[in-house]
Amino acid sequence: MRFVIVTGLSGAGKTQAIRSLEDLGYFCVDNLPPTLIPKFAEACYQTEGKIDRIALVIDIRGRKFFDDLFESLNYLKSKQYRYEILFLDASDEVLIKRYKETRRKHPLAQQGRIIDGITLERAKLKELRDRADNIIDTTKLATRELREKIERIYQEEGQIEAQLSITILSFGFKYGIPVDSDLVVDVRFLPNPFYIPELKAFSGNDKQIQDYVFSFKETQDFLDKYTDMLNFLIPYYFQEGKRQLIVSIGCTGGRHRSVAIANEIYNRLFAAGGRVTLEHRDINEDVRGGGNKL
Repeated sequence: MRFVIVTGLSGAGKTQAIRSLEDLGYFCVDNLPPTLIPKFAEACYQTEGKIDRIALVIDIRGRKFFDDLFESLNYLKSKQYRYEILFLDASDEVLIKRYKETRRKHPLAQQGRIIDGITLERAKLKELRDRADNIIDTTKLATRELREKIERIYQEEGQIEAQLSITILSFGFKYGIPVDSDLVVDVRFLPNPFYIPELKAFSGNDKQIQDYVFSFKETQDFLDKYTDMLNFLIPYYFQEGKRQLIVSIGCTGGRHRSVAIANEIYNRLFAAGGRVTLEHRDINEDVRGGGNKL
């Protein structure tokens, strides 16, 4: 089991750190009172490996409970529970700037100056910083750079390399654009098999529809160009810290053209080694009486 205590200065990036660890598969808990760490650790160990990577954010927000931290860490050591401490730090100037930009109050300077709260917090955290296994100074780090550092330290050997998770989602415009879409493409420019009586009852999962949709040169040109664009965009999305991409492909009813196109784009990205899933949101809507196609 890997048990990580995430701590450090308020405003130094603990929230981003815990998000990165969560993306790496860690079970994460934010602001757990330190006095509960022993019970929580025991519960995790009793899962017999089902929960084997844990990250806890413990910081000055715990107020008087924070003083129980070292007692809890000593208990873990006495029980031979292995743990490690990740400490996030940053310069006073940068911390002050971040607080002013967010207009939040420092937890130790509710009524006074931010710098006074930072100074007091540094003093309270000094011993914890001295005991840290890893210290990351975020003064000059962008969010993406912090994520990369976290991944280098805490990605397990043999663990699947972090990738952008891509969902290819077909839908019908008549039922609304999926609200979680990142990219939306309209394939209603393609000939509609709905108007061919012998094809109307089939869906884009059937060979009859696929043969029809892919028989047009504009379909092949579109697939080549759009797949090429996705292959161009994906590394840059990942580089900027995005970990999930929803690519929504729509036709009128979401049963014929969008399904066939979504299937093909999924196949191309999957063949290229992408971490990709496929969903057809509206494929059965008209079958259930959702309305007539236009």
